[in-house]
Amino acid sequence: MPESRSAELIEPAAFPIRCIRDRHQAEEQLDHLASRTVNDQQREARQRVDGILDDVRARGDVAVRDYTQRFDGFLPDPIAVDPAALEQAWSNLSKDLRDALDLAHRRIQDFHQRQRPADLAMQGVHGEQLGRRWRPVKRAGLYVPGGRAAYPSTVLMNAVPARVAGVEQIVIASPAGADGEVNPVVLAAAHLAGIRTVFRIGGAQAIAAMAFGTASVPKVDVISGPGNVYVTLAKQAVYGTVGIDSLAGPSEVLVIADQSANPAHVAADLLAQAEHDPLAAAVLLTTDGALAERIGVELSQQLDGHPRRDICEASLSNWGLVVVCDDLEQCAELSDRFAPERLELLVERPEALAERIQNAGAIFIGGYTPEAVGDYLAGPNHTLPTCGSARFSGALSVETFMRHTSMISFNKAALEATGSAVRELARSEGLHSHAESVRLRLS
Repeated sequence: MPESRSAELIEPAAFPIRCIRDRHQAEEQLDHLASRTVNDQQREARQRVDGILDDVRARGDVAVRDYTQRFDGFLPDPIAVDPAALEQAWSNLSKDLRDALDLAHRRIQDFHQRQRPADLAMQGVHGEQLGRRWRPVKRAGLYVPGGRAAYPSTVLMNAVPARVAGVEQIVIASPAGADGEVNPVVLAAAHLAGIRTVFRIGGAQAIAAMAFGTASVPKVDVISGPGNVYVTLAKQAVYGTVGIDSLAGPSEVLVIADQSANPAHVAADLLAQAEHDPLAAAVLLTTDGALAERIGVELSQQLDGHPRRDICEASLSNWGLVVVCDDLEQCAELSDRFAPERLELLVERPEALAERIQNAGAIFIGGYTPEAVGDYLAGPNHTLPTCGSARFSGALSVETFMRHTSMISFNKAALEATGSAVRELARSEGLHSHAESVRLRLS
Protein backbone atom coordinates (compact mmCIF):
# COMPACT_ATOMS: atom_id res chain seq x y z
CA MET A 1 0.00 0.00 0.00
CA PRO A 2 1.28 3.51 -0.71
CA GLU A 3 2.38 5.51 2.30
CA SER A 4 -0.35 7.78 3.67
CA ARG A 5 0.18 11.51 2.96
CA SER A 6 -2.80 12.67 5.01
CA ALA A 7 -0.57 14.33 7.63
CA GLU A 8 1.02 16.50 4.95
CA LEU A 9 -2.38 17.63 3.69
CA ILE A 10 -3.81 18.73 7.03
CA GLU A 11 -3.54 22.48 7.38
CA PRO A 12 -3.37 24.16 10.76
CA ALA A 13 -6.47 25.86 12.09
CA ALA A 14 -6.77 29.39 10.77
CA PHE A 15 -5.66 32.15 13.11
CA PRO A 16 -8.83 33.87 14.33
CA ILE A 17 -8.15 37.35 12.97
CA ARG A 18 -11.26 39.53 12.72
CA CYS A 19 -12.74 39.75 9.24
CA ILE A 20 -15.57 42.11 8.32
CA ARG A 21 -17.33 43.05 5.11
CA ASP A 22 -19.57 45.91 6.19
CA ARG A 23 -18.16 49.38 5.49
CA HIS A 24 -19.72 51.04 8.53
CA GLN A 25 -18.27 48.37 10.81
CA ALA A 26 -14.92 48.73 9.07
CA GLU A 27 -14.86 52.46 9.76
CA GLU A 28 -15.71 51.88 13.43
CA GLN A 29 -12.99 49.26 13.80
CA LEU A 30 -10.35 51.42 12.11
CA ASP A 31 -11.24 54.35 14.36
CA HIS A 32 -10.89 52.02 17.35
CA LEU A 33 -7.44 50.89 16.21
CA ALA A 34 -6.30 54.50 15.73
CA SER A 35 -7.21 55.32 19.33
CA ARG A 36 -5.56 52.28 20.90
CA THR A 37 -3.14 54.37 23.00
CA VAL A 38 -5.88 56.19 24.92
CA ASN A 39 -6.66 54.05 27.94
CA ASP A 40 -6.64 53.93 31.72
CA GLN A 41 -3.07 52.60 31.76
CA GLN A 42 -1.87 55.73 29.94
CA ARG A 43 -3.68 58.02 32.36
CA GLU A 44 -2.02 56.26 35.30
CA ALA A 45 1.34 56.38 33.55
CA ARG A 46 1.04 60.14 33.06
CA GLN A 47 0.98 60.70 36.83
CA ARG A 48 4.09 58.55 37.30
CA VAL A 49 5.87 60.33 34.47
CA ASP A 50 5.12 63.77 35.91
CA GLY A 51 6.61 62.68 39.23
CA ILE A 52 9.77 61.34 37.56
CA LEU A 53 10.25 64.52 35.55
CA ASP A 54 9.93 66.72 38.63
CA ASP A 55 12.33 64.52 40.57
CA VAL A 56 15.00 64.49 37.87
CA ARG A 57 14.70 68.24 37.46
CA ALA A 58 15.29 68.63 41.22
CA ARG A 59 17.87 65.91 41.95
CA GLY A 60 19.59 65.39 38.60
CA ASP A 61 21.94 62.41 38.35
CA VAL A 62 20.91 61.07 41.76
CA ALA A 63 17.30 60.69 40.63
CA VAL A 64 18.35 59.23 37.26
CA ARG A 65 20.43 56.57 39.02
CA ASP A 66 17.67 55.80 41.53
CA TYR A 67 15.04 55.26 38.83
CA THR A 68 17.39 53.21 36.67
CA GLN A 69 18.20 50.93 39.58
CA ARG A 70 14.49 50.59 40.42
CA PHE A 71 13.21 49.96 36.89
CA ASP A 72 16.19 48.38 35.08
CA GLY A 73 17.91 46.55 37.92
CA PHE A 74 21.36 48.15 37.93
CA LEU A 75 23.04 51.29 39.21
CA PRO A 76 24.40 53.37 36.30
CA ASP A 77 27.59 54.73 37.80
CA PRO A 78 28.91 56.16 35.57
CA ILE A 79 25.87 57.00 33.49
CA ALA A 80 27.83 57.22 30.22
CA VAL A 81 29.25 54.26 28.34
CA ASP A 82 33.02 54.28 27.94
CA PRO A 83 33.60 55.76 24.44
CA ALA A 84 36.15 53.04 23.72
CA ALA A 85 33.35 50.48 24.06
CA LEU A 86 31.64 51.87 20.97
CA GLU A 87 34.62 51.26 18.72
CA GLN A 88 35.19 47.88 20.32
CA ALA A 89 31.57 46.90 19.67
CA TRP A 90 32.01 47.77 15.99
CA SER A 91 35.21 45.73 15.78
CA ASN A 92 33.52 42.73 17.38
CA LEU A 93 30.66 42.53 14.88
CA SER A 94 30.69 39.88 12.21
CA LYS A 95 31.77 41.10 8.78
CA ASP A 96 28.31 40.41 7.36
CA LEU A 97 26.61 42.58 9.97
CA ARG A 98 29.19 45.36 9.58
CA ASP A 99 28.63 45.32 5.83
CA ALA A 100 24.83 45.41 6.29
CA LEU A 101 25.02 48.35 8.69
CA ASP A 102 27.45 50.15 6.43
CA LEU A 103 25.14 49.69 3.41
CA ALA A 104 22.18 50.97 5.42
CA HIS A 105 24.18 53.95 6.68
CA ARG A 106 25.30 54.94 3.18
CA ARG A 107 21.80 54.68 1.70
CA ILE A 108 20.14 56.59 4.55
CA GLN A 109 22.83 59.27 4.40
CA ASP A 110 22.54 59.66 0.63
CA PHE A 111 18.78 60.15 0.85
CA HIS A 112 18.87 62.58 3.76
CA GLN A 113 21.64 64.71 2.25
CA ARG A 114 19.19 65.52 -0.54
CA GLN A 115 16.66 66.74 2.05
CA ARG A 116 18.76 69.53 3.51
CA PRO A 117 16.69 72.72 3.08
CA ALA A 118 18.09 75.68 1.20
CA ASP A 119 17.99 79.24 2.46
CA LEU A 120 15.46 81.45 0.72
CA ALA A 121 16.24 84.98 -0.44
CA MET A 122 14.10 87.30 -2.53
CA GLN A 123 13.79 90.98 -3.34
CA GLY A 124 10.44 92.67 -2.94
CA VAL A 125 8.92 95.06 -5.47
CA HIS A 126 10.15 98.13 -3.57
CA GLY A 127 13.71 96.87 -3.03
CA GLU A 128 13.15 95.24 0.36
CA GLN A 129 15.08 92.03 1.07
CA LEU A 130 13.14 89.03 2.39
CA GLY A 131 14.28 85.55 3.22
CA ARG A 132 14.36 82.47 5.39
CA ARG A 133 17.58 81.15 6.91
CA TRP A 134 18.06 77.57 8.16
CA ARG A 135 20.43 76.67 11.00
CA PRO A 136 20.93 73.43 12.97
CA VAL A 137 20.17 73.17 16.66
CA LYS A 138 23.26 72.97 18.85
CA ARG A 139 22.50 69.71 20.71
CA ALA A 140 20.27 66.74 19.94
CA GLY A 141 19.34 63.82 22.17
CA LEU A 142 18.40 60.56 20.49
CA TYR A 143 16.36 57.95 22.34
CA VAL A 144 16.99 54.37 21.23
CA PRO A 145 14.64 51.79 22.78
CA GLY A 146 15.78 48.64 24.55
CA GLY A 147 13.63 46.09 26.28
CA ARG A 148 12.11 43.48 23.94
CA ALA A 149 14.69 44.07 21.21
CA ALA A 150 17.68 46.17 20.21
CA TYR A 151 17.30 48.67 17.38
CA PRO A 152 20.53 49.69 15.64
CA SER A 153 18.32 50.84 12.75
CA THR A 154 16.82 53.46 15.09
CA VAL A 155 20.32 54.76 15.77
CA LEU A 156 20.97 55.30 12.06
CA MET A 157 17.54 56.72 11.28
CA ASN A 158 17.92 59.38 13.99
CA ALA A 159 21.66 60.05 13.94
CA VAL A 160 22.06 60.43 10.18
CA PRO A 161 19.56 63.30 9.70
CA ALA A 162 20.94 65.04 12.81
CA ARG A 163 24.48 64.87 11.43
CA VAL A 164 23.37 65.95 7.95
CA ALA A 165 21.63 68.92 9.57
CA GLY A 166 24.95 69.90 11.12
CA VAL A 167 24.09 69.40 14.81
CA GLU A 168 27.21 70.14 16.85
CA GLN A 169 26.66 67.63 19.67
CA ILE A 170 24.58 64.43 19.42
CA VAL A 171 24.03 62.09 22.37
CA ILE A 172 22.13 58.84 22.70
CA ALA A 173 20.16 57.50 25.65
CA SER A 174 19.42 53.79 25.50
CA PRO A 175 18.34 51.49 28.34
CA ALA A 176 20.82 48.81 29.31
CA GLY A 177 20.10 45.29 30.48
CA ALA A 178 20.24 44.19 34.10
CA ASP A 179 23.98 43.73 33.66
CA GLY A 180 24.33 47.43 32.91
CA GLU A 181 25.43 46.81 29.32
CA VAL A 182 23.86 48.54 26.31
CA ASN A 183 23.29 46.20 23.38
CA PRO A 184 26.60 45.98 21.48
CA VAL A 185 24.95 46.32 18.07
CA VAL A 186 23.40 49.62 19.19
CA LEU A 187 26.85 50.78 20.33
CA ALA A 188 28.37 49.67 17.03
CA ALA A 189 25.75 51.58 15.04
CA ALA A 190 26.46 54.67 17.15
CA HIS A 191 30.15 54.37 16.33
CA LEU A 192 29.37 54.02 12.62
CA ALA A 193 27.17 57.12 12.77
CA GLY A 194 29.95 59.15 14.36
CA ILE A 195 28.39 59.41 17.83
CA ARG A 196 30.73 59.16 20.79
CA THR A 197 28.39 59.75 23.76
CA VAL A 198 25.91 57.07 24.82
CA PHE A 199 24.09 57.09 28.15
CA ARG A 200 22.92 53.75 29.52
CA ILE A 201 19.59 55.04 30.76
CA GLY A 202 16.04 54.77 29.48
CA GLY A 203 12.46 55.58 30.25
CA ALA A 204 11.04 58.90 31.43
CA GLN A 205 14.19 59.54 33.48
CA ALA A 206 16.31 59.58 30.31
CA ILE A 207 13.97 62.04 28.60
CA ALA A 208 14.01 64.24 31.71
CA ALA A 209 17.82 64.17 31.89
CA MET A 210 18.17 65.28 28.26
CA ALA A 211 15.42 67.89 28.54
CA PHE A 212 16.58 69.54 31.77
CA GLY A 213 20.25 68.59 31.90
CA THR A 214 22.14 67.00 34.78
CA ALA A 215 25.78 66.92 35.86
CA SER A 216 26.37 63.98 33.48
CA VAL A 217 23.80 64.56 30.73
CA PRO A 218 23.80 67.83 28.74
CA LYS A 219 20.57 69.72 28.18
CA VAL A 220 19.65 69.27 24.53
CA ASP A 221 17.55 71.34 22.14
CA VAL A 222 15.69 68.52 20.37
CA ILE A 223 14.81 64.97 21.47
CA SER A 224 13.94 62.36 18.85
CA GLY A 225 13.33 58.65 18.81
CA PRO A 226 10.50 56.26 19.72
CA GLY A 227 9.82 54.55 23.02
CA ASN A 228 7.18 53.02 25.24
CA VAL A 229 4.23 54.87 26.76
CA TYR A 230 6.41 56.37 29.51
CA VAL A 231 8.90 57.74 27.02
CA THR A 232 6.14 59.14 24.81
CA LEU A 233 4.36 60.82 27.70
CA ALA A 234 7.65 62.25 28.94
CA LYS A 235 8.40 63.71 25.50
CA GLN A 236 4.93 65.22 25.43
CA ALA A 237 5.46 66.78 28.86
CA VAL A 238 8.86 68.35 28.06
CA TYR A 239 7.80 69.73 24.68
CA GLY A 240 8.28 73.46 24.89
CA THR A 241 11.31 73.06 27.10
CA VAL A 242 12.85 71.20 24.17
CA GLY A 243 11.69 70.35 20.69
CA ILE A 244 10.59 66.80 19.86
CA ASP A 245 10.22 64.86 16.64
CA SER A 246 6.75 63.41 17.28
CA LEU A 247 4.65 61.49 19.77
CA ALA A 248 5.13 57.98 18.47
CA GLY A 249 2.47 55.47 19.40
CA PRO A 250 2.51 51.73 18.75
CA SER A 251 3.46 50.94 15.16
CA GLU A 252 1.08 49.83 12.43
CA VAL A 253 0.84 48.56 8.88
CA LEU A 254 -2.08 48.60 6.49
CA VAL A 255 -1.88 46.32 3.45
CA ILE A 256 -4.11 46.84 0.42
CA ALA A 257 -4.16 43.68 -1.68
CA ASP A 258 -6.11 42.40 -4.64
CA GLN A 259 -6.30 38.98 -6.33
CA SER A 260 -2.73 39.36 -7.63
CA ALA A 261 -1.19 39.35 -4.14
CA ASN A 262 0.66 36.32 -2.81
CA PRO A 263 -1.13 35.24 0.42
CA ALA A 264 2.14 34.11 2.02
CA HIS A 265 3.68 37.53 1.37
CA VAL A 266 0.66 39.31 2.83
CA ALA A 267 0.76 37.17 5.98
CA ALA A 268 4.51 37.71 6.39
CA ASP A 269 4.08 41.47 6.12
CA LEU A 270 1.28 41.50 8.70
CA LEU A 271 3.47 39.47 11.06
CA ALA A 272 6.44 41.75 10.41
CA GLN A 273 4.38 44.49 12.03
CA ALA A 274 2.78 42.35 14.72
CA GLU A 275 6.12 41.11 16.05
CA HIS A 276 7.12 44.63 17.10
CA ASP A 277 4.76 45.00 20.03
CA PRO A 278 1.53 43.58 21.51
CA LEU A 279 -0.06 46.97 20.70
CA ALA A 280 1.05 46.96 17.05
CA ALA A 281 -1.80 47.02 14.54
CA ALA A 282 -1.83 44.92 11.35
CA VAL A 283 -4.66 45.60 8.89
CA LEU A 284 -5.51 44.02 5.54
CA LEU A 285 -7.93 45.69 3.13
CA THR A 286 -8.64 43.43 0.18
CA THR A 287 -10.95 43.19 -2.80
CA ASP A 288 -10.35 39.42 -2.92
CA GLY A 289 -12.68 37.40 -0.69
CA ALA A 290 -10.58 34.27 -1.25
CA LEU A 291 -7.50 36.04 0.16
CA ALA A 292 -9.50 37.16 3.20
CA GLU A 293 -10.52 33.56 3.84
CA ARG A 294 -6.99 32.24 3.29
CA ILE A 295 -5.04 34.73 5.40
CA GLY A 296 -5.83 33.10 8.75
CA VAL A 297 -4.32 29.81 7.60
CA GLU A 298 -1.22 31.57 6.26
CA LEU A 299 -0.78 33.36 9.58
CA SER A 300 -1.07 30.09 11.50
CA GLN A 301 1.52 28.41 9.31
CA GLN A 302 4.04 31.22 9.74
CA LEU A 303 3.39 31.50 13.48
CA ASP A 304 4.38 27.86 13.94
CA GLY A 305 7.78 28.02 15.65
CA HIS A 306 7.91 31.82 15.45
CA PRO A 307 10.40 33.14 18.06
CA ARG A 308 8.08 36.04 18.96
CA ARG A 309 4.84 34.12 18.67
CA ASP A 310 3.30 35.40 21.91
CA ILE A 311 3.81 39.02 20.88
CA CYS A 312 2.44 38.36 17.39
CA GLU A 313 -0.64 36.58 18.70
CA ALA A 314 -1.40 39.34 21.19
CA SER A 315 -1.08 41.96 18.46
CA LEU A 316 -3.20 40.12 15.91
CA SER A 317 -5.85 39.06 18.40
CA ASN A 318 -6.42 42.55 19.76
CA TRP A 319 -5.39 44.85 16.90
CA GLY A 320 -5.47 42.71 13.76
CA LEU A 321 -8.19 43.28 11.16
CA VAL A 322 -9.20 42.07 7.70
CA VAL A 323 -11.73 44.04 5.68
CA VAL A 324 -13.24 42.83 2.41
CA CYS A 325 -13.90 45.87 0.21
CA ASP A 326 -16.05 46.34 -2.88
CA ASP A 327 -13.20 47.86 -4.91
CA LEU A 328 -9.82 49.57 -4.62
CA GLU A 329 -11.48 52.98 -4.33
CA GLN A 330 -13.14 51.83 -1.11
CA CYS A 331 -9.79 50.47 0.06
CA ALA A 332 -8.20 53.86 -0.55
CA GLU A 333 -10.98 55.71 1.25
CA LEU A 334 -10.70 53.47 4.33
CA SER A 335 -6.91 53.73 4.27
CA ASP A 336 -7.04 57.52 4.18
CA ARG A 337 -9.47 57.47 7.10
CA PHE A 338 -7.01 55.36 9.12
CA ALA A 339 -3.94 57.32 7.87
CA PRO A 340 -1.52 54.44 8.45
CA GLU A 341 2.08 54.74 9.51
CA ARG A 342 3.07 52.22 6.84
CA LEU A 343 0.96 51.38 3.80
CA GLU A 344 1.74 48.48 1.46
CA LEU A 345 0.14 48.28 -1.98
CA LEU A 346 0.14 44.66 -3.18
CA VAL A 347 -2.06 45.20 -6.23
CA GLU A 348 -1.74 44.90 -10.00
CA ARG A 349 -1.30 48.66 -10.57
CA PRO A 350 0.27 49.95 -7.36
CA GLU A 351 1.62 53.22 -8.80
CA ALA A 352 -1.87 54.35 -9.82
CA LEU A 353 -3.26 53.49 -6.39
CA ALA A 354 -0.39 55.32 -4.68
CA GLU A 355 -1.41 58.50 -6.52
CA ARG A 356 -4.90 58.13 -5.05
CA ILE A 357 -3.67 57.85 -1.44
CA GLN A 358 -3.51 61.08 0.57
CA ASN A 359 -2.67 60.05 4.16
CA ALA A 360 0.22 57.71 4.94
CA GLY A 361 3.58 57.97 6.68
CA ALA A 362 5.28 55.80 4.04
CA ILE A 363 3.92 53.95 1.01
CA PHE A 364 5.52 50.68 -0.06
CA ILE A 365 4.72 50.18 -3.72
CA GLY A 366 4.46 46.73 -5.30
CA GLY A 367 5.09 43.12 -4.43
CA TYR A 368 8.86 43.44 -4.05
CA THR A 369 8.71 46.24 -1.48
CA PRO A 370 8.03 44.78 1.97
CA GLU A 371 8.08 47.24 4.84
CA ALA A 372 11.33 45.62 6.03
CA VAL A 373 13.32 47.39 3.30
CA GLY A 374 12.04 50.72 4.55
CA ASP A 375 12.69 49.80 8.17
CA TYR A 376 16.36 49.15 7.49
CA LEU A 377 17.99 50.57 4.40
CA ALA A 378 15.81 51.91 1.60
CA GLY A 379 16.84 55.45 2.54
CA PRO A 380 13.73 57.38 3.65
CA ASN A 381 13.33 57.60 7.41
CA HIS A 382 11.49 54.87 9.26
CA THR A 383 10.44 57.13 12.15
CA LEU A 384 6.89 57.77 10.97
CA PRO A 385 3.60 59.25 12.23
CA THR A 386 1.34 56.75 13.99
CA CYS A 387 -2.26 56.43 15.20
CA GLY A 388 -3.73 58.67 12.51
CA SER A 389 -1.21 61.50 12.76
CA ALA A 390 -0.15 60.93 9.14
CA ARG A 391 -3.15 63.18 8.38
CA PHE A 392 -1.05 66.17 9.45
CA SER A 393 2.59 65.11 9.83
CA GLY A 394 5.34 63.16 8.13
CA ALA A 395 8.56 61.27 8.71
CA LEU A 396 11.47 62.42 10.83
CA SER A 397 13.79 64.44 8.60
CA VAL A 398 16.82 66.69 8.48
CA GLU A 399 14.49 69.62 9.23
CA THR A 400 13.63 68.01 12.58
CA PHE A 401 17.07 69.08 13.77
CA MET A 402 16.99 72.55 12.25
CA ARG A 403 15.07 75.75 12.76
CA HIS A 404 14.43 78.56 10.33
CA THR A 405 14.59 82.30 10.90
CA SER A 406 12.75 84.90 8.83
CA MET A 407 15.00 87.63 7.41
CA ILE A 408 13.45 91.06 6.68
CA SER A 409 15.26 94.18 5.49
CA PHE A 410 13.24 97.23 4.37
CA ASN A 411 14.81 100.33 2.85
CA LYS A 412 13.26 103.81 2.97
CA ALA A 413 11.48 103.40 -0.33
CA ALA A 414 9.88 100.14 0.78
CA LEU A 415 8.68 101.63 4.06
CA GLU A 416 7.30 104.69 2.27
CA ALA A 417 5.43 102.46 -0.18
CA THR A 418 3.88 100.25 2.48
CA GLY A 419 3.87 102.38 5.63
CA SER A 420 0.34 103.75 5.29
CA ALA A 421 -1.02 100.19 5.05
CA VAL A 422 0.99 99.13 8.10
CA ARG A 423 -0.38 102.09 10.08
CA GLU A 424 -3.94 101.39 8.97
CA LEU A 425 -3.68 97.76 10.08
CA ALA A 426 -2.10 98.77 13.40
CA ARG A 427 -4.90 101.23 14.11
CA SER A 428 -7.49 98.55 13.31
CA GLU A 429 -5.99 96.44 16.09
CA GLY A 430 -5.80 99.32 18.53
CA LEU A 431 -1.96 99.22 18.64
CA HIS A 432 -0.96 102.88 18.74
CA SER A 433 2.82 102.45 19.05
CA HIS A 434 2.90 100.05 16.12
CA ALA A 435 1.53 102.80 13.94
CA GLU A 436 3.80 105.43 15.53
CA SER A 437 6.92 103.33 14.91
CA VAL A 438 6.23 103.73 11.19
CA ARG A 439 5.02 107.34 11.25
CA LEU A 440 8.09 108.59 13.13
CA ARG A 441 10.41 107.06 10.55
CA LEU A 442 8.55 108.69 7.67
CA SER A 443 7.84 112.11 9.21
